[in-house]
Amino acid sequence: MTARDWTKFLLLALIWGSSFMWIKVAVADVSPFVLVTFRIFFSVLGILAIILITRGKFPLERRWIGVFAFLGFFNVAFPFLLISWSEKYITSGMASILNSTVTLFTFIFASFFIAEEKLTWLKSLGVALGFAGVVVISMDDISGGLGNVQLGVLVSLIASASYGAANVFGRIKTKGLEPNAQAFGQLTAAFALILPAAFIFDPAFVLPNYPITWFALILLGLLNTAVATWLFYSLLNSVGSTRTSLVAYFIPLVGVILGILFMNESLSWNLVMGAAMIIGGVLWVNYGSKFLRISQ
Repeated sequence: MTARDWTKFLLLALIWGSSFMWIKVAVADVSPFVLVTFRIFFSVLGILAIILITRGKFPLERRWIGVFAFLGFFNVAFPFLLISWSEKYITSGMASILNSTVTLFTFIFASFFIAEEKLTWLKSLGVALGFAGVVVISMDDISGGLGNVQLGVLVSLIASASYGAANVFGRIKTKGLEPNAQAFGQLTAAFALILPAAFIFDPAFVLPNYPITWFALILLGLLNTAVATWLFYSLLNSVGSTRTSLVAYFIPLVGVILGILFMNESLSWNLVMGAAMIIGGVLWVNYGSKFLRISQ
């Protein structure tokens, strides 16, 4: 990769990794519905500005409406809402680690719908290792049954599964669609879905009380969603999907470090061990068979 590509790569890891810290800041002041509504609103404005600046194309064909509605729900509104809710009960660092399971869920769904992504016994070991790491992470007070931490972990996993399903769906259904148009389409659909849902399920819709909350919401929308999406697709076009996907391994590191530095979060033995097992499982799913071939 060139120096420019490395800059984009590191910026993307830093931006996406910081999302969990800003969610933690915002959800302390506003409800998850208010958080997600404003985050998506600002992200639509951001991606619109990027498309206008880069002179990108808008997806005006009616045939994309259903695709964008699916992606807007499962790739944006629903997981955003679940992650925001989960961070009421788990740390931002833990949330960033659990988000790494998106790769595992993507592989599981892809094995059913994409012929070249078959579930082999070797890859199954990686999946099992990754989810064993989730169990280790959620071991705090596990003897007391399903507590807030375990509930937060479960909700985060549902968000990851939603992302995984959307990744496979998008890979199958959006071939040939310009990346900027894809981002704008699904973000716009997500806003059309979350706005009425917010007033139905959170009719009070209490606005933020503190300037830091507004700052977090604007940053989550413009930087952590719109700009990050643009950086992701820019890298995808310049260095390919394999190298771009490696950013997923840096997000938990960034998330945990920022949580410790700015949110007074601490490391526990099960968080470190669980994170190592999840990342190890993800690496094994992606590269385990190649490693075995090289070592033989």
